Amino acid sequence: MQANLTKFARDIKRIFVSMTSREIREAFLAFFEDKGHQIVPSAPVVVKNDPTLMFTNAGMNQFKDIFLGDARATYPRVADTQRCLRVSGKHNDLEEVGIDTYHHTLFEMLGNWSFGDYFKKEAIAWGWELLTEVYKLDKDRLYVTVFEGDDVDGLPKDEEAYGFWKGLIAEERILLGNKKDNFWEMGDTGPCGPCSEIHVDCRPDAERNAVDGSMLVNADHPQVIEIWNLVFMQFNRQKDGSLKPLPAKHVDTGMGFERLVRVIQGKASNYDTDVFQPIIGFIAEKAGVRYGHDEQTDIAMRVMADHIRAISFAIADGQLPSNNKAGYVIRRILRRAVRYAYTFLQLKEPFLHKLVPLLAEQFKGVFNELIAQQDFVQKVVLEEEQSFLRTLVTGVQRFEAYAAEHQTIAGEFAFELYDTFGFPIDLTELLAKEKTLNVDMVGFQQALETQKSRSRAATAVDTDDWVVLQGTETVDFVGYDGLESETEIIKYRKVSAKGKNAYQLVLAVTPFYAEGGGQVGDTGVLISKHHGEQVAIIDTKRENGLIVHYTQTLPKEIGGTFVAKVDAAKRRDTEGNHSATHLLHAALRQVLGDHVSQKGSLVNADHLRFDFAHFAKVSDEELAQIERIVNAKVRENIPLEEAREVPFQQAIDAGVTALFGEKYGDQVRVITFDDGFSKELCGGTHVHATGQIGFFKITSESAVAAGVRRVEAITGKKAEQFIQEQVGIVNNIRELLNNPKDFVSALNRLLEENTSLKKEVERTMAGKALQLKGQLVDKAMDVNGIKAIFAQVELPTADAVKTLAYALKGSIENLFLVLAAEINGKPGLTVVISDNLVKQRGWDAGAIVRELAKEIQGGGGGQPFYATAGGKDAGGLEKALVKAKEYVQSHTKLTENVE
Repeated sequence: MQANLTKFARDIKRIFVSMTSREIREAFLAFFEDKGHQIVPSAPVVVKNDPTLMFTNAGMNQFKDIFLGDARATYPRVADTQRCLRVSGKHNDLEEVGIDTYHHTLFEMLGNWSFGDYFKKEAIAWGWELLTEVYKLDKDRLYVTVFEGDDVDGLPKDEEAYGFWKGLIAEERILLGNKKDNFWEMGDTGPCGPCSEIHVDCRPDAERNAVDGSMLVNADHPQVIEIWNLVFMQFNRQKDGSLKPLPAKHVDTGMGFERLVRVIQGKASNYDTDVFQPIIGFIAEKAGVRYGHDEQTDIAMRVMADHIRAISFAIADGQLPSNNKAGYVIRRILRRAVRYAYTFLQLKEPFLHKLVPLLAEQFKGVFNELIAQQDFVQKVVLEEEQSFLRTLVTGVQRFEAYAAEHQTIAGEFAFELYDTFGFPIDLTELLAKEKTLNVDMVGFQQALETQKSRSRAATAVDTDDWVVLQGTETVDFVGYDGLESETEIIKYRKVSAKGKNAYQLVLAVTPFYAEGGGQVGDTGVLISKHHGEQVAIIDTKRENGLIVHYTQTLPKEIGGTFVAKVDAAKRRDTEGNHSATHLLHAALRQVLGDHVSQKGSLVNADHLRFDFAHFAKVSDEELAQIERIVNAKVRENIPLEEAREVPFQQAIDAGVTALFGEKYGDQVRVITFDDGFSKELCGGTHVHATGQIGFFKITSESAVAAGVRRVEAITGKKAEQFIQEQVGIVNNIRELLNNPKDFVSALNRLLEENTSLKKEVERTMAGKALQLKGQLVDKAMDVNGIKAIFAQVELPTADAVKTLAYALKGSIENLFLVLAAEINGKPGLTVVISDNLVKQRGWDAGAIVRELAKEIQGGGGGQPFYATAGGKDAGGLEKALVKAKEYVQSHTKLTENVE
């Protein structure tokens, strides 16, 4: 297969111009900059402030609020290269990645946009010019598609686009496409419109002469591929399915960078380009294999080369691997890569993390987020690899044990391996195939779908269309300067989740801070100026460019004038905690080093939580020093310096701290507490001077993930309450110790005395247990060759019972022992069986004790030779002993009859 691909690449290489991937990217951006486009940076791959998305999956995501009419465009036309991630939801390519040669998890989307400026004519002309005159693609290999119309929506054929294409390309190369292929929609509702796709036929001349390429467009042919989609946004899809014209027409284009590079460089596969080959070459060298000589190892290397990109950029943009939501997706990608390396390349030790420096260097000057955090990302990946390799070994052992006892791998078990141990189903199938076993794929899919259904049901939100009361797009946030404002409702809608209804309101003027940057959203009231009706604002969030206020009911006079009033006490306490995080961040860097960077935070009225990059536990001495620094700054009563409209690059050049994973605009807000101490970009609310924080107290320090530590702290009233409680505890201890001068020494003496008494009690109990041992040995019954003991004993602790049980096991051969005891009013049972009886007769103490525990209304378990159980009904202990005796008698007779 690889030989054919090599011949194919050789055949078509002469057709294309030689450019590196970096040159191809730069040419795209330069072309559109020359056409009057502002070149903007890529948004983070991890999405914030949009409940409908976990990851940026298209270039238009960062402009969504403009398309929705919720914000005005800063520039009428822009272009960029956007890193995208498609591994969940509608766009889920994960299981295809590596198997074929053109799917990816993370990819770059080259795009140009017009916000109410140019439309179809310019977008089509420039697209054609770039591909054919700059990139020099063969016009005879290009095809374009145009929307054919749709009777359901009552949409006609896109004659306008068709006409523009006729002036550029032969008419037989203009193909009509249906709604599925040539009508782009953001989702079930929202902006949408017809699109034109540009496809390229990369087949050798002989194949192109034999089969017309137009027959293969949108037919999933691996060498006839779409490279650019030009979307013409004209409509807004309503909840009822109807289409309404947008106030302004927009252009949204997206071109897959990896595919474009493949075409220009004349390669048969995206993975053969200089985008992936440096990493694949490194993997091949270290694994001792050659790329292109074995399908399984080739797939493994493609998976690793692709997945490390998604993993690294997600971590760099603030998403750590975890067990839920977006973090779970990243963990799944990482584990899939480790599994391929482990299974097909025999890389049994952590390896993926070694690829991070290569990737960081490759994207230097393009996406600098990775090289700036290279050490941190590498550390996180290494820790995740080590953890999963341990889990992988455990999972394989579980599989081996299961396979030894079953003829088929049940779907439920396959799903357990998938869900608990991160086994992709194809790994389970591979392990089963080696043992000539089948996997119940129907059962697996049912279990998987059940889990997905539960997840969808838990997160499902039904949203009505906006009811627009005013046409303005401008929302004026005045919450930095005051907590109250006169306002009107611009629009509202109903939302339903988990069977409960709520309403979202957008106000023309609002003092309510929307959740963001770790700070919770404001709460308060909306008061009607007409008749005084009050509606509680229960939360405030930001969705794309909107500040959305949540209420449980709508005002009676929705179109009236209102006073929006923030809960002042809650805001004040929240501001104290937020400003304290800035002081804490600066103090951490001062004590621990400049490598410390924020990785997450939570700020509410009660406490603050601050996550940061650091590779070791913060010592008690370091925490004390950090606390002293923060409180010193609080006592200095440093006034807040706030600059609201600072050019982003100017702020960065001035040394202001920016957070990785945040999307900043051209103008930013700078918060400063002492110019030489704390200067950060921040959109949150703050105290006017640090003295308002009152007092700062760290309450805990812990690990969150590999390379990430967490400090939790309190300020103000909460800190005062905490100190009072601690002083009260100390005073109580003093009183209990009769108010000694040095109560710490007195407490240590008491603890030493307690330890000594415990040892004495243990010696006494051990002696009593040994006395009981002699009595029980004398009472041992011979039941068909088994030495059986059934006794209720009086011992004060479970450890004493265990000591007695093991003493008897060591003294008596062929022992079957059941001890019953009531300790602190709770009944318990202990079953001990000699090892030889476990092996010869297959007896299992764990199974037996569970059966006996039914008599005391309890349960238990353990090993085949030793098991215990607890219960609620001490009156059943005697019945349990009788039941145990019957068990031995019946099972020894049964064994003798069989023999």
